[in-house]
Amino acid sequence: MLSNYYVDMHIHIGRDMDNRPVKITGAKSLTLTNILIEASRNKGMGMIGVIDCHTPAVQREIDMLIKSGEARELEDGGIQFEGVTLILGSEIEIYDASCQGPIHVLCFLPNLKSMSTFTEWLTQRMTNINLSSQRYYGTGKELQYKIKELEGIFIPAHVFTPFKSLFGKGVKKSLTEVFDSDLIDGIELGLSSDTEMADQLAELHAYTFLTNSDAHSLAKIAREYQVVRMESPSFKEFLWALHNVKGRAISANYGMNPALGKYHLTVCNECNQHTPSKSAHCIHCGSNKITKGVADRIDELSNGIANKQNRPPYVYQVPLEYIPFLGKKTYEKLLKRFDNEMNVIHRAPLEEMEEIVQGKIAKSIIQMREGKLGIKAGGGGKYGKIISDET
Repeated sequence: MLSNYYVDMHIHIGRDMDNRPVKITGAKSLTLTNILIEASRNKGMGMIGVIDCHTPAVQREIDMLIKSGEARELEDGGIQFEGVTLILGSEIEIYDASCQGPIHVLCFLPNLKSMSTFTEWLTQRMTNINLSSQRYYGTGKELQYKIKELEGIFIPAHVFTPFKSLFGKGVKKSLTEVFDSDLIDGIELGLSSDTEMADQLAELHAYTFLTNSDAHSLAKIAREYQVVRMESPSFKEFLWALHNVKGRAISANYGMNPALGKYHLTVCNECNQHTPSKSAHCIHCGSNKITKGVADRIDELSNGIANKQNRPPYVYQVPLEYIPFLGKKTYEKLLKRFDNEMNVIHRAPLEEMEEIVQGKIAKSIIQMREGKLGIKAGGGGKYGKIISDET
Protein backbone atom coordinates (compact mmCIF):
# COMPACT_ATOMS: atom_id res chain seq x y z
CA MET A 1 0.00 0.00 0.00
CA LEU A 2 1.40 3.39 -1.00
CA SER A 3 1.55 6.28 1.45
CA ASN A 4 2.90 9.84 1.41
CA TYR A 5 6.06 10.77 3.34
CA TYR A 6 7.74 14.13 3.96
CA VAL A 7 11.28 14.02 2.56
CA ASP A 8 14.25 16.44 2.74
CA MET A 9 17.32 15.09 0.96
CA HIS A 10 19.97 17.78 1.51
CA ILE A 11 21.07 18.22 5.14
CA HIS A 12 24.64 19.00 6.22
CA ILE A 13 26.58 17.94 9.30
CA GLY A 14 28.29 20.72 11.23
CA ARG A 15 30.32 18.60 13.66
CA ASP A 16 31.24 14.93 13.81
CA MET A 17 31.16 12.71 16.90
CA ASP A 18 34.66 13.92 17.87
CA ASN A 19 33.45 17.57 17.72
CA ARG A 20 35.51 18.25 14.61
CA PRO A 21 34.03 20.41 11.85
CA VAL A 22 32.55 18.71 8.80
CA LYS A 23 30.64 21.51 7.07
CA ILE A 24 32.65 24.57 8.10
CA THR A 25 29.63 26.88 7.81
CA GLY A 26 27.32 24.42 9.57
CA ALA A 27 26.09 24.93 13.13
CA LYS A 28 27.98 23.13 15.90
CA SER A 29 24.70 21.57 17.06
CA LEU A 30 24.26 19.98 13.63
CA THR A 31 25.52 16.52 14.55
CA LEU A 32 24.19 13.35 12.97
CA THR A 33 22.35 12.24 16.09
CA ASN A 34 20.84 15.69 16.63
CA ILE A 35 19.71 15.77 12.99
CA LEU A 36 17.97 12.40 13.34
CA ILE A 37 16.23 13.46 16.57
CA GLU A 38 15.15 16.81 15.12
CA ALA A 39 13.86 15.26 11.89
CA SER A 40 11.96 12.48 13.66
CA ARG A 41 10.56 14.21 16.74
CA ASN A 42 10.18 17.90 15.86
CA LYS A 43 9.98 18.15 12.07
CA GLY A 44 7.90 15.03 11.41
CA MET A 45 9.96 13.87 8.42
CA GLY A 46 9.63 10.36 7.03
CA MET A 47 12.98 10.40 5.24
CA ILE A 48 16.07 12.60 5.17
CA GLY A 49 19.26 12.63 3.14
CA VAL A 50 22.40 13.58 5.09
CA ILE A 51 24.99 14.50 2.49
CA ASP A 52 28.20 14.29 4.53
CA CYS A 53 28.12 10.53 5.12
CA HIS A 54 31.33 9.99 3.14
CA THR A 55 33.33 11.18 6.16
CA PRO A 56 34.72 8.29 8.26
CA ALA A 57 33.66 9.81 11.60
CA VAL A 58 30.05 10.08 10.45
CA GLN A 59 30.12 6.44 9.38
CA ARG A 60 31.48 5.50 12.81
CA GLU A 61 28.58 7.33 14.46
CA ILE A 62 26.07 5.51 12.26
CA ASP A 63 27.72 2.21 13.14
CA MET A 64 27.53 3.05 16.85
CA LEU A 65 23.82 3.84 16.57
CA ILE A 66 23.24 0.49 14.87
CA LYS A 67 25.27 -1.48 17.43
CA SER A 68 23.47 0.25 20.31
CA GLY A 69 20.10 -0.72 18.85
CA GLU A 70 19.02 2.91 18.32
CA ALA A 71 19.09 2.45 14.53
CA ARG A 72 18.95 -0.41 12.05
CA GLU A 73 19.83 -0.94 8.41
CA LEU A 74 16.89 -1.63 6.13
CA GLU A 75 16.90 -4.47 3.62
CA ASP A 76 15.86 -2.08 0.84
CA GLY A 77 18.50 0.48 1.82
CA GLY A 78 18.63 3.28 4.34
CA ILE A 79 18.99 3.48 8.13
CA GLN A 80 15.88 3.51 10.32
CA PHE A 81 16.02 5.78 13.39
CA GLU A 82 12.76 6.17 15.33
CA GLY A 83 10.25 7.54 12.81
CA VAL A 84 12.70 8.68 10.14
CA THR A 85 14.79 6.86 7.52
CA LEU A 86 18.31 8.16 6.90
CA ILE A 87 19.61 7.92 3.34
CA LEU A 88 23.40 8.09 3.19
CA GLY A 89 24.60 10.84 0.88
CA SER A 90 27.61 12.87 -0.15
CA GLU A 91 27.79 16.35 -1.67
CA ILE A 92 30.80 16.59 -3.98
CA GLU A 93 32.34 19.49 -5.87
CA ILE A 94 33.34 18.77 -9.47
CA TYR A 95 35.85 20.97 -11.27
CA ASP A 96 37.53 19.79 -14.45
CA ALA A 97 38.37 21.04 -17.93
CA SER A 98 35.03 19.94 -19.36
CA CYS A 99 32.75 21.48 -16.76
CA GLN A 100 34.55 24.75 -15.96
CA GLY A 101 32.98 24.37 -12.51
CA PRO A 102 32.76 24.23 -9.67
CA ILE A 103 29.56 22.17 -9.72
CA HIS A 104 27.96 20.53 -6.69
CA VAL A 105 26.26 17.14 -6.99
CA LEU A 106 24.46 14.86 -4.53
CA CYS A 107 25.36 11.17 -4.46
CA PHE A 108 23.26 8.71 -2.43
CA LEU A 109 24.13 5.10 -1.65
CA PRO A 110 21.95 2.32 -0.22
CA ASN A 111 23.93 1.21 2.83
CA LEU A 112 26.94 1.71 5.06
CA LYS A 113 29.04 -0.85 3.17
CA SER A 114 28.61 0.87 -0.19
CA MET A 115 29.27 4.29 1.35
CA SER A 116 32.45 2.98 2.98
CA THR A 117 33.58 1.62 -0.41
CA PHE A 118 32.85 5.01 -1.95
CA THR A 119 34.92 6.71 0.77
CA GLU A 120 37.91 4.53 -0.06
CA TRP A 121 37.57 5.47 -3.73
CA LEU A 122 37.15 9.19 -2.93
CA THR A 123 40.18 9.24 -0.64
CA GLN A 124 42.39 8.83 -3.72
CA ARG A 125 40.61 11.70 -5.49
CA MET A 126 40.00 14.22 -2.71
CA THR A 127 42.37 16.21 -0.52
CA ASN A 128 40.40 16.04 2.75
CA ILE A 129 37.85 13.24 3.09
CA ASN A 130 36.81 14.54 6.53
CA LEU A 131 35.15 17.72 5.26
CA SER A 132 31.93 18.44 3.39
CA SER A 133 31.51 19.46 -0.25
CA GLN A 134 35.19 18.98 -1.08
CA ARG A 135 36.65 19.18 -4.55
CA TYR A 136 36.86 15.86 -6.36
CA TYR A 137 39.69 15.39 -8.85
CA GLY A 138 38.11 13.60 -11.79
CA THR A 139 35.40 14.12 -14.39
CA GLY A 140 31.71 14.33 -13.80
CA LYS A 141 31.09 11.21 -15.87
CA GLU A 142 33.71 9.20 -13.97
CA LEU A 143 31.91 10.10 -10.75
CA GLN A 144 28.58 9.04 -12.26
CA TYR A 145 30.01 5.70 -13.36
CA LYS A 146 31.29 4.98 -9.85
CA ILE A 147 27.98 5.88 -8.23
CA LYS A 148 26.10 3.63 -10.63
CA GLU A 149 28.62 0.82 -10.07
CA LEU A 150 27.67 1.06 -6.38
CA GLU A 151 23.95 1.12 -7.30
CA GLY A 152 23.56 4.70 -6.14
CA ILE A 153 21.56 7.81 -7.00
CA PHE A 154 23.09 10.83 -8.77
CA ILE A 155 21.50 14.32 -8.59
CA PRO A 156 23.00 17.68 -9.65
CA ALA A 157 22.51 20.09 -6.72
CA HIS A 158 20.87 23.57 -6.62
CA VAL A 159 21.41 23.76 -10.37
CA PHE A 160 20.72 27.49 -10.94
CA THR A 161 22.42 29.24 -8.03
CA PRO A 162 25.17 31.64 -9.22
CA PHE A 163 27.94 29.73 -7.48
CA LYS A 164 28.88 26.04 -7.52
CA SER A 165 26.06 24.84 -9.74
CA LEU A 166 25.48 23.32 -13.16
CA PHE A 167 23.93 26.36 -14.85
CA GLY A 168 24.80 29.20 -12.52
CA LYS A 169 28.06 30.70 -13.76
CA GLY A 170 26.99 31.55 -17.29
CA VAL A 171 29.43 29.10 -18.89
CA LYS A 172 27.44 25.89 -19.25
CA LYS A 173 24.53 25.76 -21.68
CA SER A 174 23.69 22.06 -21.39
CA LEU A 175 24.10 19.33 -18.77
CA THR A 176 25.50 17.07 -21.51
CA GLU A 177 28.66 19.21 -21.47
CA VAL A 178 29.45 17.66 -18.09
CA PHE A 179 27.35 14.56 -17.46
CA ASP A 180 25.90 11.45 -19.06
CA SER A 181 22.24 12.49 -19.20
CA ASP A 182 21.09 8.88 -18.82
CA LEU A 183 22.81 8.55 -15.44
CA ILE A 184 21.03 11.46 -13.76
CA ASP A 185 18.20 10.44 -11.39
CA GLY A 186 16.76 13.88 -10.60
CA ILE A 187 17.42 17.62 -10.51
CA GLU A 188 17.58 19.70 -7.33
CA LEU A 189 16.14 23.15 -8.01
CA GLY A 190 17.56 25.24 -5.16
CA LEU A 191 15.91 28.02 -3.16
CA SER A 192 15.75 30.64 -5.91
CA SER A 193 13.83 28.63 -8.53
CA ASP A 194 10.66 26.58 -8.83
CA THR A 195 9.14 24.03 -11.21
CA GLU A 196 7.74 26.58 -13.64
CA MET A 197 11.08 28.36 -13.93
CA ALA A 198 13.13 25.17 -14.36
CA ASP A 199 10.77 23.80 -16.99
CA GLN A 200 11.83 26.60 -19.32
CA LEU A 201 14.82 24.34 -20.14
CA ALA A 202 13.70 21.51 -22.43
CA GLU A 203 16.51 19.15 -21.41
CA LEU A 204 15.22 19.15 -17.83
CA HIS A 205 11.73 18.00 -18.80
CA ALA A 206 12.65 14.33 -18.48
CA TYR A 207 13.81 14.58 -14.85
CA THR A 208 12.04 14.59 -11.51
CA PHE A 209 12.53 17.87 -9.63
CA LEU A 210 13.57 17.92 -5.97
CA THR A 211 13.13 20.68 -3.42
CA ASN A 212 15.49 20.32 -0.45
CA SER A 213 16.57 22.54 2.42
CA ASP A 214 20.39 22.51 2.10
CA ALA A 215 20.19 22.89 5.88
CA HIS A 216 23.19 24.36 7.71
CA SER A 217 21.37 24.37 11.08
CA LEU A 218 18.75 22.25 12.81
CA ALA A 219 16.10 24.94 12.34
CA LYS A 220 16.59 24.93 8.56
CA ILE A 221 15.75 21.23 8.17
CA ALA A 222 12.63 20.98 5.97
CA ARG A 223 12.93 24.60 4.86
CA GLU A 224 12.09 22.98 1.53
CA TYR A 225 11.00 19.36 1.04
CA GLN A 226 8.80 17.08 -1.02
CA VAL A 227 5.98 14.67 -0.36
CA VAL A 228 6.98 11.29 -1.80
CA ARG A 229 4.52 8.47 -2.48
CA MET A 230 6.16 5.17 -1.48
CA GLU A 231 5.26 1.84 0.05
CA SER A 232 7.72 2.60 2.85
CA PRO A 233 10.60 5.06 3.30
CA SER A 234 13.68 3.25 1.97
CA PHE A 235 16.45 3.80 -0.57
CA LYS A 236 14.85 1.52 -3.18
CA GLU A 237 11.44 3.13 -2.81
CA PHE A 238 12.94 6.61 -3.16
CA LEU A 239 14.81 5.58 -6.31
CA TRP A 240 11.59 4.17 -7.74
CA ALA A 241 9.78 7.41 -6.89
CA LEU A 242 12.37 9.44 -8.80
CA HIS A 243 11.62 7.32 -11.87
CA ASN A 244 7.86 6.91 -11.33
CA VAL A 245 8.02 3.13 -10.98
CA LYS A 246 4.88 1.17 -9.96
CA GLY A 247 2.99 4.20 -8.71
CA ARG A 248 5.87 5.63 -6.68
CA ALA A 249 6.31 9.35 -7.36
CA ILE A 250 6.85 12.82 -5.99
CA SER A 251 3.32 13.89 -4.96
CA ALA A 252 4.17 17.55 -4.35
CA ASN A 253 7.12 19.90 -3.98
CA TYR A 254 7.05 22.35 -1.08
CA GLY A 255 9.42 25.28 -1.38
CA MET A 256 9.82 28.92 -0.60
CA ASN A 257 8.64 31.38 -3.20
CA PRO A 258 11.75 31.81 -5.40
CA ALA A 259 11.71 35.53 -4.67
CA LEU A 260 12.70 34.66 -1.07
CA GLY A 261 15.89 33.00 -2.28
CA LYS A 262 19.09 34.96 -1.76
CA TYR A 263 20.04 34.82 -5.44
CA HIS A 264 16.67 35.41 -7.13
CA LEU A 265 17.33 38.94 -8.41
CA THR A 266 20.40 40.37 -10.14
CA VAL A 267 21.98 42.60 -7.52
CA CYS A 268 25.00 44.89 -7.23
CA ASN A 269 27.45 43.55 -4.65
CA GLU A 270 28.46 47.07 -3.59
CA CYS A 271 25.13 48.86 -3.00
CA ASN A 272 22.85 45.79 -2.82
CA GLN A 273 20.40 47.34 -5.31
CA HIS A 274 18.58 45.44 -8.03
CA THR A 275 20.10 46.20 -11.42
CA PRO A 276 19.43 44.94 -14.99
CA SER A 277 21.31 41.70 -15.68
CA LYS A 278 22.58 42.82 -19.10
CA SER A 279 24.15 45.98 -17.73
CA ALA A 280 27.94 45.86 -17.35
CA HIS A 281 27.77 48.29 -14.43
CA CYS A 282 25.31 48.94 -11.63
CA ILE A 283 22.81 51.61 -12.66
CA HIS A 284 22.82 52.95 -9.10
CA CYS A 285 26.49 53.18 -8.07
CA GLY A 286 28.46 52.28 -11.20
CA SER A 287 30.15 49.20 -9.72
CA ASN A 288 30.92 46.28 -12.05
CA LYS A 289 30.61 43.76 -9.23
CA ILE A 290 27.24 42.24 -10.03
CA THR A 291 25.76 38.86 -9.09
CA LYS A 292 23.37 37.66 -11.78
CA GLY A 293 20.05 36.44 -10.38
CA VAL A 294 18.57 33.02 -10.99
CA ALA A 295 15.51 34.45 -12.76
CA ASP A 296 17.70 36.27 -15.29
CA ARG A 297 19.98 33.25 -15.78
CA ILE A 298 17.03 30.97 -16.53
CA ASP A 299 15.69 33.56 -18.96
CA GLU A 300 19.03 33.37 -20.81
CA LEU A 301 18.87 29.57 -21.02
CA SER A 302 15.17 29.28 -21.85
CA ASN A 303 14.33 27.70 -25.21
CA GLY A 304 10.57 28.22 -25.04
CA ILE A 305 9.65 24.53 -25.42
CA ALA A 306 6.69 23.67 -23.23
CA ASN A 307 6.80 20.63 -20.96
CA LYS A 308 3.92 18.33 -21.89
CA GLN A 309 4.27 15.95 -18.98
CA ASN A 310 2.34 16.50 -15.78
CA ARG A 311 4.41 17.84 -12.90
CA PRO A 312 3.36 17.50 -9.25
CA PRO A 313 2.17 20.78 -7.73
CA TYR A 314 4.83 23.19 -6.47
CA VAL A 315 3.45 24.73 -3.28
CA TYR A 316 4.93 27.97 -1.94
CA GLN A 317 5.63 27.62 1.74
CA VAL A 318 8.02 28.86 4.43
CA PRO A 319 9.24 27.24 7.67
CA LEU A 320 7.56 28.27 10.89
CA GLU A 321 10.65 30.26 11.91
CA TYR A 322 9.90 32.68 9.04
CA ILE A 323 6.45 33.55 10.42
CA PRO A 324 6.51 37.11 11.89
CA PHE A 325 6.43 37.23 15.71
CA LEU A 326 6.72 33.44 16.10
CA GLY A 327 9.47 32.98 18.68
CA LYS A 328 11.00 29.93 20.32
CA LYS A 329 8.43 29.64 23.15
CA THR A 330 5.51 29.93 20.74
CA TYR A 331 7.12 27.34 18.47
CA GLU A 332 7.47 24.95 21.41
CA LYS A 333 3.80 25.46 22.34
CA LEU A 334 2.74 24.58 18.82
CA LEU A 335 4.88 21.43 18.77
CA LYS A 336 3.57 20.34 22.16
CA ARG A 337 -0.01 20.68 20.96
CA PHE A 338 0.32 19.35 17.40
CA ASP A 339 3.28 16.95 17.83
CA ASN A 340 5.56 18.18 15.00
CA GLU A 341 6.15 21.00 12.51
CA MET A 342 4.60 19.20 9.54
CA ASN A 343 1.32 18.86 11.46
CA VAL A 344 1.33 22.58 12.26
CA ILE A 345 2.13 23.61 8.70
CA HIS A 346 -0.30 21.26 6.96
CA ARG A 347 -3.11 20.28 9.30
CA ALA A 348 -3.55 22.34 12.49
CA PRO A 349 -6.97 24.11 12.46
CA LEU A 350 -7.01 27.89 12.93
CA GLU A 351 -9.37 27.67 15.92
CA GLU A 352 -7.09 25.25 17.78
CA MET A 353 -3.98 27.32 17.06
CA GLU A 354 -5.71 30.46 18.34
CA GLU A 355 -6.26 28.71 21.67
CA ILE A 356 -2.51 28.62 22.36
CA VAL A 357 -0.87 31.40 20.27
CA GLN A 358 -1.65 34.97 19.28
CA GLY A 359 -4.35 35.30 16.65
CA LYS A 360 -2.06 37.15 14.23
CA ILE A 361 0.46 34.29 14.38
CA ALA A 362 -2.21 31.66 13.78
CA LYS A 363 -3.62 33.66 10.86
CA SER A 364 -0.11 34.06 9.38
CA ILE A 365 0.34 30.28 9.47
CA ILE A 366 -2.94 29.83 7.61
CA GLN A 367 -1.95 32.56 5.12
CA MET A 368 1.36 30.77 4.59
CA ARG A 369 -0.48 27.47 4.06
CA GLU A 370 -2.63 29.16 1.42
CA GLY A 371 0.30 30.98 -0.22
CA LYS A 372 -1.01 34.43 0.69
CA LEU A 373 1.88 35.90 2.73
CA GLY A 374 3.50 38.98 1.20
CA ILE A 375 7.21 38.90 0.37
CA LYS A 376 10.12 41.19 -0.41
CA ALA A 377 12.44 39.66 -3.02
CA GLY A 378 16.02 38.69 -2.21
CA GLY A 379 19.25 38.77 -4.23
CA GLY A 380 23.01 39.18 -4.08
CA GLY A 381 23.38 36.71 -1.22
CA LYS A 382 20.60 38.17 0.97
CA TYR A 383 17.37 36.29 1.54
CA GLY A 384 14.01 37.87 0.82
CA LYS A 385 11.62 38.62 3.68
CA ILE A 386 8.09 37.78 4.70
CA ILE A 387 5.93 40.88 4.97
CA SER A 388 2.87 41.04 7.21
CA ASP A 389 0.45 43.82 8.00
CA GLU A 390 2.11 44.10 11.41
CA THR A 391 5.71 44.60 10.17
